[in-house]
Amino acid sequence: MSGMYSFMGGGLFCAGVGNILLIISTATDYWMQYRQSNNYMHQGLWRYCMPGKCMTHTDSIAYWDATRAFMILSLLACFIGIVIGVMAFIRSSSFSGFDKTFAAGILFFISCFFVLLAMAVYTGVTVNYYGKRYGNWRFSWSYIMGWVAVVLTFFSGIFYMCAYRMHECPRNSNSR
Repeated sequence: MSGMYSFMGGGLFCAGVGNILLIISTATDYWMQYRQSNNYMHQGLWRYCMPGKCMTHTDSIAYWDATRAFMILSLLACFIGIVIGVMAFIRSSSFSGFDKTFAAGILFFISCFFVLLAMAVYTGVTVNYYGKRYGNWRFSWSYIMGWVAVVLTFFSGIFYMCAYRMHECPRNSNSR
């Protein structure tokens, strides 16, 4: 039983850090940096910034909208997974009709899938658009945090599925 709680604790740690990274990545303006007219500029999902001022993206560009939507869905799935994961960890009896460990693991995988989609859409369009138009651009730290969140939400799902497997299929202690 203690191994199950170790997996769940590891999963909650990864999910908690992953959720914080998802929030920071989604909210900040450093997905990409580039140089234009001898000025360094940077942009995020919501705003773009020039030296001294930031402005909201006013255009409804499909890849920004898709990236935003997938990041928000990932955040929601991860947060709900954390709530259910904590309920499983403390053995809460509410919602006893389903296995909370399994549900949390699935939600973490769903979160991973959404953030992976967001990162893939943003990467593909950015490389194809900016890579051909600007020579001096790069992805920045908000973007990198998104990729780290992919890994953390994936491992959260793995940890919770391992905990579920240990709970559902306990080994017979007498067999070798």
